[in-house]
Formats: sequence, C-alpha cells, structure tokens
Amino acid sequence: MPIREDGTSLAEHVIPLVPQALTNAAATFVDSLKISSTSEKIRRGRRVVIKRRNIYGEQLADLANLYFRMSGIPVRFWSKTEDWKRWEVKCFKMLNGDRFRASASGTNTICVHKLPGESLWEHMNRGTLTQQMLEAAGREFFRAHLLWSDEFGGPWSHGDASMTNVIYNEKTGRARLIDFELVHEKSLRAKSRHADDLLVFLLDILAIVPTRQWLPFALYFLNAYENARVIAALEDQLALPSGMAWIWWGVRTSFANPAKVKRRLAKLRDVIANLGRYRAVAAKRPRHRRRASITCQQMSPGIPRPSSRTRAISDRAKAASPGMPRRLPTKR
Repeated sequence: MPIREDGTSLAEHVIPLVPQALTNAAATFVDSLKISSTSEKIRRGRRVVIKRRNIYGEQLADLANLYFRMSGIPVRFWSKTEDWKRWEVKCFKMLNGDRFRASASGTNTICVHKLPGESLWEHMNRGTLTQQMLEAAGREFFRAHLLWSDEFGGPWSHGDASMTNVIYNEKTGRARLIDFELVHEKSLRAKSRHADDLLVFLLDILAIVPTRQWLPFALYFLNAYENARVIAALEDQLALPSGMAWIWWGVRTSFANPAKVKRRLAKLRDVIANLGRYRAVAAKRPRHRRRASITCQQMSPGIPRPSSRTRAISDRAKAASPGMPRRLPTKR
C-alpha cells in the first residue's frame, strides 16, 4: 500500500471518501462469493445446521487461495470438498464433541448440531456484549489452542476466529467455536497462528465497539486468555497491512475507517507492551527470604547447649519446691 509523506497510507484517505452505498456493495459482493452456504433443519427432534459447499466452491477456493498467497495472508480454504468436510467435522468433534455431534452428509454437505446461544457478533451489534462473555471467549480460545492437531503436527488453531464464529450460551456461561472453513498455513509457528486468531477476534472489537468500551473489552478477552507468549507475539501483528492485503483487512474490519482502526491498534499495542514489561520485571524480581526474628531463641535438634542447660538448672534452683507452701504458717 503506498505511504504518503505524512506517514499515512493511501487507504486511510481513500476508504473514508467511498460512499456508503459503494461500501455496502463491496460487502454484498464479498458475501456473494461465499464458498459454502448454511441452513437450519429439525432432524430427529433436534435443530441442526446443514452446511453445503456451493457448486463452484472448489474454483472459488482456488481463486481465494491465490489472492491469499499473493497478499501474504497466512490462511487458505480447503480446495477439495472432501478435505473440507473431513476438517470441519473433525474440528467440531474435537472442540464440541462432549455434548454435540457432527457428521458428513452427502457428497458436498456436513450436518452439525446447532449450539445453544448466540454469537458474540450478534451481542456486540445489539449492545448486549458483557465482560463475562468476553472472558468466556478468552478461556475457550486458550483451551482450544492447547489441543493437539495432526494436521499441524502441533497445537490447533482456528484460522477464522471472528466474533461470528464464537457462540455464547448464557445458561452455562460457556463460549464455543464453530465454522472451520479456513485453516492457517502449516509453515506458521503455533505462536504466530494463535496470535492471528486473537487478532481476528480483536479486529471486530476495534472496528465496531464505541470509544469508551473497546479497550476494556479487548483487555477482558486478553486477560482471560492468559498465554503471555502468544499475547507478546500478537503485539507485532497490531499494524495496518500493506499491498493487496488491505482488501481482506477491509472485510475483517467491516470496512471501518482505517484511521480509527490504526489509532486503536497503536493504543492496544502500547498497553500490551506495558503489560509485557510489567510481567518481565515481576518474573525477574528476586524473592526475599524471611529473616529469623532477633527476639526468639534459635533452636537446633540434638543435645541442648551447655548455656541452655545451665540456665534451666539455675531456674529450677531458684524456684520453690512443689511441696513447699508459698507462705510460712502463721503463729497462733
């Protein structure tokens, strides 16, 4: 992306000037290029989600992957429908198989149980997003990132961890992840993949949440996630992209004003850096041993010291005999 003399990018000046109608048209166009479609049905008395790869899904996946490679974006679609079905079902079972089911259904379809609750994206846009929801999301990201993936030969990652793909159940206080259409490049280290998941989630907050709430909301999520190494890696990703990647960035941020997003990224980067320095200092600070009290006699096992024995004998000699009355008898 070209950089102007004042240090700002061209997109920061062009995108705010784009009429809202064109922005909506761009969003609609992106939505029309979806590789898969979803619908809901009732099967055996239970609501399920049917996800179907569209007729031109494989071709669109190849085209999208070409763009991702040219733009340096570290995610890709599963081009082959069979690979996509296997990955979707496997991830759903791994993360949600304790209570919910998923299976392949037909040549280009999968069927998964509909999770109870609503997405955090719906809550955010309705103004009902809470600290408890964000902390639940942070805990679920942390749990999911500890799970093993044969595909990566290491810890699992989502690849498309936006708020639309985080479902929160208010009855249980539990957040769960869905929709595994995208996958990270295998060449990425686990720490970088996990940081990218956090970034994608946080971009929704940075782009949509009002000024007074966005930073506390971001910190609720990060503090619940806890992994300091991944959060440190996230710090390096909190910057506007360059080149063709800004198109995908616009999709990720719902075409929000780039100048606003840039300011918020810088603020969050500073906060994370300060938290990192605080943790480093706390980790290196030596622990002070408790000093022995100077008012207490130091004791050691074994035979008592002569001075102690002498002191005890002297004390007994001065004490009155147990059979001796404390007062002499009174004369009559």
